[in-house]
Order: sequence, then structure tokens, then C-alpha cells
Amino acid sequence: MSIYVGNLSYEVVQDNLAQIFAEFGTVKRIQLPTDRETGRLRGFGFVEMSSDDEEAAAIEALDGAEWMGRDLKVNKAKPREERGDSGGRGGFSRRY
Repeated sequence: MSIYVGNLSYEVVQDNLAQIFAEFGTVKRIQLPTDRETGRLRGFGFVEMSSDDEEAAAIEALDGAEWMGRDLKVNKAKPREERGDSGGRGGFSRRY
């Protein structure tokens, strides 16, 4: 499982996030999604740690904490939902 980290500064890099979470255990992986069109960070990321206990400690300590001028939103990541084809891509809907 991994940790969702929201409300990140757009200036954050993986090393910044790794340093903060390393205080609570071993960081196995960090993902910082970017916008497909602009390449800019999307303002959230995911951190995977070595154990559930380490993740719980990080969530407890960092949720709501101020970091890089932002109040972090930190919680257990939810499984990604499969997206169905809604036919409404690009903001347009089909009418028949």
C-alpha cells in the first residue's frame, strides 16, 4: 500500500519528499504525477514505505502539517479505480 500526499507545492521534487518521509522509516518509492499536456506537477504524489507501521507514523505526523508554504493532506492511498468509456472525452457529451 502507499500514502497519498496532497496539496504539494508545485516546486517539490522527489528528493524533498524522500527527506521528509525518511524521518519515519525507509522510503521505497515516490511518484509525482505530471500533467500530460503541460508536464507540470499535479500537486499530489504517492509515497511507498517499507512497512504499515512506518506509513501510519508518517500519516499521523504529516497530515495537516505545513511544508513548503502548504498544509499537507496525507492519508492512506485508495486503490485506483478503473475508468469506463463514458463517451464524454474532451468535455463534450454525445447526444443521440
